[in-house]
Amino acid sequence: MRTLITGAAGFIGSTLVDRLLAEGHNVIGIDNFSGGGVAANLEHAHRYNRLSPGRFSFFNADIQAPELAGIVAGANPEAVFHLAAQVDLRASVSDPQFDARSNVLGTINVLEACRQAGVRRIVYAASGGSRYGAPTRLPVDESAHVDPLSPYAAAKVAGEMYIRAYAEMYGIAPICLGLSNVYGPRQNPHGEAGVIAIFGSRMIGGQPVTVYGDGTAARDYVYVDDVVDAFMRAGRAPLTTVGTYNVGTGQQTTVVEVHRLIAAALGESSEPRYAAARTGELQAIALDATKAEKELGWTPAVNLVEGIVRTTQWLRATLDPEPALLIDA
Repeated sequence: MRTLITGAAGFIGSTLVDRLLAEGHNVIGIDNFSGGGVAANLEHAHRYNRLSPGRFSFFNADIQAPELAGIVAGANPEAVFHLAAQVDLRASVSDPQFDARSNVLGTINVLEACRQAGVRRIVYAASGGSRYGAPTRLPVDESAHVDPLSPYAAAKVAGEMYIRAYAEMYGIAPICLGLSNVYGPRQNPHGEAGVIAIFGSRMIGGQPVTVYGDGTAARDYVYVDDVVDAFMRAGRAPLTTVGTYNVGTGQQTTVVEVHRLIAAALGESSEPRYAAARTGELQAIALDATKAEKELGWTPAVNLVEGIVRTTQWLRATLDPEPALLIDA
């Protein structure tokens, strides 16, 4: 299968690139490295391509750029995985127009490129953690009222609505995956999103960890390999399978419990500092993924304890030069 991935250098996108290549698919990646993606995330894909030329190609391009249509047309993909996004909640609050340009106008540009190229299957990385607002019953399923409470959430839902409109008008067959809080290797430990990567990197570096609010805010953390598996299943699903699917574990874990699990994985005993809660952040969310299990055959396989161990091992190898030297030896 010929595939195209926007946001290919991000931690989810690059993990998806590797999985697609490993399963024999051809991959075209697009990224402008502004959303947390780094070139190092694609090193494995480039090495793979040197062994099997023509299997992977990469374009350093913005999804808002006019030349995107030409890239998609030239690639002639059977499936487009749209992961490129502005994911910083605080940036969306401070500059909602910037957020909308990336997450709304960028998505429209991707849709136009797909329409012109005749691409039918689009798999969109929606935000399951923010699309439902502050639901009163958890875990929440896809029938719940959509109630975005931040510019980021509103823009991601708007992208979903445009995708549905294009499906009606032009016969595109979209699957929107409402992702809960994704974590794992390659997540940017210096960004604003990704509490597990941020906490872990600071503990490894001997720096204090800051918890915003009282630490009782709860999230549904899902490991990146499980998320990639959901994208794979969506990409190969029959074109009659369309709609929005939650991708989460259904479990709530508080910020202080996440801190405790990371400290245990690293053998640390430090306590976090506390600061005022940040505007736009939810108190609690967990996603019911029963629909994805029934229609896509997807269930999460990696529990939070194991996922944190894997993530902290990657962080140590990446951030701590001494363990890295021992591993290389």
